[in-house]
Amino acid sequence: MPEKPISEIAPDSRRLFTKANEAAQRDNTDYAIDLYCQILEKEPGFLECRRLLRAEQQKKAGKGSSGFFKKMMSGAGSSPQIAKAKMVIGKNPADAMAIAEQVLSNDPSSAAALRILADAALAMELKQTACFALETMVELAPKDKALVIEFADLLSQSGGDTKKGERALQELIKNSGYDGDLNQALKNLSARTTMDQGGYTASASGKSSFRDMLRNKEEANKLEQANRVVKEESQTDRLIKEYEERIPKEPANVKIKRELAKLYTEKGQFAEALAIYAGIKNSDAGNDPTLDRAIAETTVKQFDYQISQINPFAPDLAEQTARLQSEKLSFQLAECQKRVENYPTDLAIRFEFGVLLFQAGKFPEAIAEFQKAQQNPNKKLAAMNYLAQCFAKRKMYDIAARTFQNAIKEKPVFDNEKKDLVYNLGTVLETMSKKEEAFQQFMQIYELDASYKDVGKKIDDYYAGQG
Repeated sequence: MPEKPISEIAPDSRRLFTKANEAAQRDNTDYAIDLYCQILEKEPGFLECRRLLRAEQQKKAGKGSSGFFKKMMSGAGSSPQIAKAKMVIGKNPADAMAIAEQVLSNDPSSAAALRILADAALAMELKQTACFALETMVELAPKDKALVIEFADLLSQSGGDTKKGERALQELIKNSGYDGDLNQALKNLSARTTMDQGGYTASASGKSSFRDMLRNKEEANKLEQANRVVKEESQTDRLIKEYEERIPKEPANVKIKRELAKLYTEKGQFAEALAIYAGIKNSDAGNDPTLDRAIAETTVKQFDYQISQINPFAPDLAEQTARLQSEKLSFQLAECQKRVENYPTDLAIRFEFGVLLFQAGKFPEAIAEFQKAQQNPNKKLAAMNYLAQCFAKRKMYDIAARTFQNAIKEKPVFDNEKKDLVYNLGTVLETMSKKEEAFQQFMQIYELDASYKDVGKKIDDYYAGQG
């Protein structure tokens, strides 16, 4: 079922649509929302209506209080609706979409409702509607790699606005550095954009004439030439050329050198980047912890790049990957330990070292680092979280539970960090066979975010056991 324009909507729904628009113009938000929802129950593929509904839902949310208490009550109230939508999505995805919109009318940022909307839309082959839901999710969680790639892939499949997907991928790549999955997703999306602009998708489906194909072929050739020029003289390349020319004239300009090293790293020229950092390290400006950090990050990205280049069909894929991952962690541990020794009062470095020790399974050593790192106000809660996990790994469950509880007291806002603390506390209480206390922790999360990790399953299992 493809999306419908207004011309294909039934007359009675069109009349309701006019009333809803008039209500929205009069700022009668609740009435407009009610009318839009009625229309979408009958016409789930009416995307224009859904977009206007979302605008009214967001307007309503902006008018009211956005405090923690309201958010908590909204999440608690929507939990049964979310559970009901999940139950019916397989048999009746249109009903699931309607329920999701009810939740979004009270909380337009509900990730659980948006996910249901996207999945139900796909079940009904409403790909543009699914893209609309995922777009909102990406706006709310722009650093969620899997979500951004899912959004970009669906845009490519549905023939949607691929520029939106490209922007989301480019922003994430810019903030996270080299990532093989993100770069591949961007390449795939760019290829689709080129095909659409060249008219190849239309000709493949038989929707373009021979005259259109000739014109599109000319445009595609021009586009290919333009892309080649852009590739050869991209902004990054121009900056690299500019900085390379400036450095001999400004040999003491450390800022330019470090910027050039960053650009080399973006291009995957790790050896050149590390050579520049080594030169700075041997100069008077070498005693800088941020420089050491940059060298470490560049080397880690080099390892990540090497891992991404392993042949996925190689018979020893797992062994090659494990070896490089082990070498990477060993490098990180040795390098970070040097920084701890050079800057013993820098608690942020101690936190970083503790995380690496935790990943390496060296829990006693990690405990010592996290105990020191928690003195840094900016790292206190994260350090306490890891510290409690270390105690749990060592089967010191009572100390772990107390540490989690103390960290939770420090966190008044129920954000993702607090969810993680509460979830980890519940897991420890489960291990201690304190079933009821563990259930109370998981229920706190479930009432706000039923899709968080496996809390939904834990709650369902608890109630199933009650019977």
